[in-house]
Amino acid sequence: MSTTVSETSLSSENRWRIVALLMAFAALGHFNRVGISVAGSEVFIPKIGLTETRMGWVYTAFLIVYTLGMLPGGWLIDRIGSPRALTIYGLAMGAFVVLTGTLGWLTRSPESLWIGLLVIRGFAGLCNAPLHPAAAHVVSDLMSDRSRATANGMVTAGAVIGVAFSYPAFGWLMDRLNWPLAFVVSGFLLIGYSLLWRRITLPITNGSAWNAVSTTATEEDGESVTAWDVLWNRNLWLLSLSYAAYGYFQYLFFYWMDYYFKSVLHVPDVEARWASFWIMLAMGAGMAVGGMSTDFVCQRLGTARGRRAIVVFGMGFGAVFGLLGVNVTGQINVAMCLAISMASLGMCEGVFWTSATDIGGKSRGFSGAFMNTGGNVGGLISPVLTPVMAQQLGWPGAITVACVIAALGGAVWFAIQLPERTTS
Repeated sequence: MSTTVSETSLSSENRWRIVALLMAFAALGHFNRVGISVAGSEVFIPKIGLTETRMGWVYTAFLIVYTLGMLPGGWLIDRIGSPRALTIYGLAMGAFVVLTGTLGWLTRSPESLWIGLLVIRGFAGLCNAPLHPAAAHVVSDLMSDRSRATANGMVTAGAVIGVAFSYPAFGWLMDRLNWPLAFVVSGFLLIGYSLLWRRITLPITNGSAWNAVSTTATEEDGESVTAWDVLWNRNLWLLSLSYAAYGYFQYLFFYWMDYYFKSVLHVPDVEARWASFWIMLAMGAGMAVGGMSTDFVCQRLGTARGRRAIVVFGMGFGAVFGLLGVNVTGQINVAMCLAISMASLGMCEGVFWTSATDIGGKSRGFSGAFMNTGGNVGGLISPVLTPVMAQQLGWPGAITVACVIAALGGAVWFAIQLPERTTS
């Protein structure tokens, strides 16, 4: 029988409590990460005068450095432990969000603001690299095979809930405070939570409970995979290719959906914020449901077929409803189709992270980072390429291309071969 958690270590209640803490960490982290796009669509582009393409490069600067830092971040996680890596992430990312707001007090010149945003957001991208690999590492440490996809789905759902709330809540902060102070407040919230996370997890990580979990997770199955082995794993390369397609589609919505509603569909600011909120919330619900569905389906179809079924269904339906969303009329109809698209896509997230950490074994921080590098190769292209394509094909055409890419990414799973794992 393959298990992950020692029966003598943390109780089930405490393990799920840590998963809930990870959800909140991911939510607050992504709230800080995506708030820049709210400021972009409401302040930087229409009021300060940055072009869509220049704003796209601000988003992409974050993603380029984020992607380059991913593998070193994964290596670091495997050496210092995921709880410490998450603490470092939160403190550093929060500091650069505060600096984003400080920049607004130092200059209002479009040129100098743009250069400052490129630099600050680039460093913020580096700080973000450990978040998802470290969270998946924690889940791999804590949870049994039969609940790991559920836990990963919940953590990534937390991230998207943070994205969803960034539209109305960060917009509200800008309305009430002004945009520089909104960034400062948001950044200090992340710093404060990071210190809280460290205080709560320090007694666990320094005690025998977490050590028992970590040892059981890697030694009981004989998973002595090194980082070098990971680099030569065919299935991880295919998994990363599929996740790149997933990332391209997802990041288009993260960074340009709010702008699409406001500037393309001409929806008023407040209504556009709430449309974006509900669409992202639907994706978060899809992640949570998808994680639970994956564990359920895998117990009946087996690991490989169960995970493949979830991804092919999720990415396929995501593409179909994305296409419907740009071909229907009426704000509500568009929002409903895009919400279903994002919910379907979100069902796949837990599968990706669970599969990556399974492949990695003892190097699961590195393997998760490797897969996420692939996801961010697709993700970093999307924010800057989408407005360029929109100039040639129109925004519906640019979104249609993303739908096709998502469908192809799901098809890659027919070539991925995962070993069967017992789930009892």
